[in-house]
Amino acid sequence: MVIEAIDVPGAHGHSRPAVIAGPCSAESEEQMMFVAMALREAGVGVLRAGAWKPRTKPGGFEGYGEAALPWIVRAARSCGMLSATEVATAAHVNAAIEAGIDMLWLGARTTANPFAVQEIADTLKACGRNVPVLVKNPVSPDLELWLGAIERLSAAGMTRLAAVHRGFGAYGENYYRNAPLWRVPIELHRRVPELPLLCDPSHIAGRREIVGEVAQEAMDMGFDGLMVEVHCCPETALSDARQQLTPQAFADMLRSLTLRSGAEAAPGMDALREEIDRIDDRLLALLAERMRVSDSIGRCKQAAGIPVVQPARYRELIDRRCAQAAEQGLNPEFVRAVLAAVHEESVARQLAIVNSRGETE
Repeated sequence: MVIEAIDVPGAHGHSRPAVIAGPCSAESEEQMMFVAMALREAGVGVLRAGAWKPRTKPGGFEGYGEAALPWIVRAARSCGMLSATEVATAAHVNAAIEAGIDMLWLGARTTANPFAVQEIADTLKACGRNVPVLVKNPVSPDLELWLGAIERLSAAGMTRLAAVHRGFGAYGENYYRNAPLWRVPIELHRRVPELPLLCDPSHIAGRREIVGEVAQEAMDMGFDGLMVEVHCCPETALSDARQQLTPQAFADMLRSLTLRSGAEAAPGMDALREEIDRIDDRLLALLAERMRVSDSIGRCKQAAGIPVVQPARYRELIDRRCAQAAEQGLNPEFVRAVLAAVHEESVARQLAIVNSRGETE
């Protein structure tokens, strides 16, 4: 995969973070011009706005479509900015390029649909334009689906690519609108380190009060930039009103961010990393020992003709260990996840033992 740099200026000329900002939806040319002028004052180099807005249910505001594209382009150009909008079909791509949009992005629903991504990739290839494309993560925490979308665009000759982390859908009431699950974008970065990684704190937060908190977390983890929703009057926005910032709140947030240096080491860190390595060695040895005992238990279960999975025992183990975790200052949910993974592997090994003897659970 060949990845070239995308020219996304940082706020006030700084190299990091790269900043893309603007309203969720382009609602009028006046709105776009007002926001663009305010963002120019904040040092933003790329103006974003949705022309087509996929809604979960019919009847909601779905954007002004092709008519909104000139508003975005004219506002951006008048303020010396680049323009960006979301595309989900071949028709969207052709209309956006024809209107002079500088940068495209794929939304979470589009990334989740390989047919739609391939259609967009084929259309971009046919256009013969190496347009910068930002790929948001799919709704579900499926790293392969996210990476697959990026690979489809790369295979079509698109080299100016970046990934945008906007969180993952979760059921019920949660602190975030979309769970960050930072481990997923971190793993994407591990696999494709040359791919720029941006964060969309607006969609993760879902409410403007914590957009800055999420943006700071992204900066603390070394993300390359931010994609933030900014509206001249969020309370009257036709889409995603709750998560959009005013231009002033956005400028304040940018100024409040603490940026870490790119250095990978600090005084004393090498010794601490060596200590971590020694602890990890012991953890792996203990896991191997635990699996050997688990295998022996599997043989006992096979001989006794009892089921591999013992739900009551598992529930008692989880509850007890999570209580211990809390007493030792560990996050019980973290320990629950670790133990669940260990248990899943133990069950798989025990099933293999039972099946190798010609028995079934």
